[in-house]
Amino acid sequence: MREKLDEICRRFDELSARMGDPEVYNTPGLYPKIAKESAELEPIATTWRRMESIQSELADTRELLEDEDDADMRELAEAELEELQEELAGLDAKLKVLLLPKDPNDHKNAVLEIRAGTGGDEAALFSGDLFRMYTRYAERRKWRVETLSASRSEAGGYKEVVALITGEDIYSTMKFESGTHRVQRVPATESQGRIHTSACTVAILPEAEEIELKIPESDLRIDVFRASGPGGQSVNTTDSAVRITHIPTGLVVSCQDEKSQHKNKAKGLKVLRARLFDKMQAEAHAERADARRVQVGSGDRSERIRTYNYPQNRVTDHRIGLTLYKLDEVIEGNLDPVVEPIMADHQAKLLNSRAD
Repeated sequence: MREKLDEICRRFDELSARMGDPEVYNTPGLYPKIAKESAELEPIATTWRRMESIQSELADTRELLEDEDDADMRELAEAELEELQEELAGLDAKLKVLLLPKDPNDHKNAVLEIRAGTGGDEAALFSGDLFRMYTRYAERRKWRVETLSASRSEAGGYKEVVALITGEDIYSTMKFESGTHRVQRVPATESQGRIHTSACTVAILPEAEEIELKIPESDLRIDVFRASGPGGQSVNTTDSAVRITHIPTGLVVSCQDEKSQHKNKAKGLKVLRARLFDKMQAEAHAERADARRVQVGSGDRSERIRTYNYPQNRVTDHRIGLTLYKLDEVIEGNLDPVVEPIMADHQAKLLNSRAD
């Protein structure tokens, strides 16, 4: 392991030196590639070098304790020894996490899909609440949200809404949100004050860049039609809405949010590419079902992962048994108290699986 870590440090130094080379700047696409690898190695190299430095300091401090007779100096040395040992233990735990196998999609942007499930109008209203929650969470994280398509419900909320979230490490943070989200509350239309249970499904897909997944035009059937539903003055007056069918798989994507047919097609292709990428990955990893059990939940979108209970102001994540009585804060976008324990649990299970 020491040899591997030393090699990572040497590679990091090499990349750092190359980033200052004018030739790198003048070679198209080379600088971003080097900068990306350097950024991935930097936390490992920095942590390991600090650990080596602490090991040296510990040896010096222990030597001082053996030779020092002055009581005050020995007390200072013992305190320093304890601090160094605590720091070293923390860095060792951090390094183990840094060395865990990386999901190659973690750095990617994500496509968020929310669909109303059981519960009729109340489910559609809840899908609107979830979309607002994720939008506000994205604002807190300085991420950008672009709505790609939306099918609004007459009662409010969405039958389905799809958005692209862009920024730093989106997929690594959001991927555990995939699943069925259940809400328990008294609907506005309920005259008897009875609590109803409704559900929505959430899917988080890594954005597939065009360079990763090229779709031949011959594999697509593109139909245009007039937009319908709430909208601006041009709704129903031009054939701006687009329906894209991927012929080999039968996947269908519709987009009618924009007044421009060209923009609707571009947005639709983003969604289609993400869905195809997700489908390809699921098929490629099907034989690795046992290995995937170490993840938080199965990732199956039909699995109930979380309950939002309004009367009790309670949020429960069923995968890790987490219960928080701060639904009002969570639904306003303060998702960190839910997301961070799930990510920590995932890392712990990966560490345990490696130890086994």
